[in-house]
Amino acid sequence: MSLFWRIFALNALVLGGATALLLWAPVTVSVPVLLTETVILLGGLGVMLVANAALLRIGLAPLDRLTRQMTTVDLLRPGGRLPVPGHGGVGELIAGFNDMVERLEAERAASSARALDAQESERRRIAQELHDEVGQSMTAVLLTLKRAADHSGGPVREDVRLAQETTRASLDEVRRLARRMRPGVLEDLGLVSALTALASEFATHTGLRVRRRFDSGLPALDRMSELVVYRVAQESLTNVARHAEARHVTVELSGTAGSVTLTVSDDGRGVGLARDGAGIRGMRERALLLGAAFEIRPLPGGGSAVRLTVPVPAAPVASVPAAHASAPAAPAAHASAPAAPVAPAAPAAPEEGLP
Repeated sequence: MSLFWRIFALNALVLGGATALLLWAPVTVSVPVLLTETVILLGGLGVMLVANAALLRIGLAPLDRLTRQMTTVDLLRPGGRLPVPGHGGVGELIAGFNDMVERLEAERAASSARALDAQESERRRIAQELHDEVGQSMTAVLLTLKRAADHSGGPVREDVRLAQETTRASLDEVRRLARRMRPGVLEDLGLVSALTALASEFATHTGLRVRRRFDSGLPALDRMSELVVYRVAQESLTNVARHAEARHVTVELSGTAGSVTLTVSDDGRGVGLARDGAGIRGMRERALLLGAAFEIRPLPGGGSAVRLTVPVPAAPVASVPAAHASAPAAPAAHASAPAAPVAPAAPAAPEEGLP
């Protein structure tokens, strides 16, 4: 039944009931109208209005649910749909709303994929320029300062040495930024080695204790999935350093036959009622790109946990096995941390802390 006929039927029911009451009830109306008759008529009108309001509320309840749902729709949290109550105008309206949300989610996922791809391309370009242009220029400055220090003496030499140290520290920072923008270890050694290097660098620069727990024999992911997992871990650690006021961080990577799960937890002050910032929205968009499940939840003993569950592609691309084929070389690159699990074939690493 359409919305028009539903409202018509409800009003007809009320008016029909009032007409039947007037026909069969011992009620008369005098001219002029008496006070008692006025009270009865006004009481009957009130009953009609209340009955009409109650029936309309019941009949239009699906529209109220639709209105509430429309105010809570978040394209970064897909899946929210209203049940369609049969056929008719209201059912068609709700079905149309569900179809609209589904199209918006698909368009948002497609636009996010294009935006993130452009973002990664720009990251690679900037990282290359930092490495080639800025890095080489600062290296040339270091060599010039070294020659100046060799040919100077007294207080001038000390000033030149200080300028050398400042330039060297700036060069190291530029290289670190370039590595963060373009994780070459992810392309060369795979996801586990990249997360190991990320955790080690994070612990070095923040002074926090980082524990790594990586399962062995993780399912193979394609290049885009590995990049999303790495970026989510990177942003999660950045948020911990900036906002959590934590002392310990745990990075876990586990896998099943159909998914790979990344969990980054800390013992800080937790998420509380804070609104999603740009970093969290970016993580949600990356998860949406893969159809992955993403959640941020508080922990019972304090702190928070970020969890990303990525579905394993049914047919991994050909480049994934090649990328992991170089993983056996990882132990040499991480010889300083023998317990770090860097190869998929290695046994499961025990809980490990970084200073």
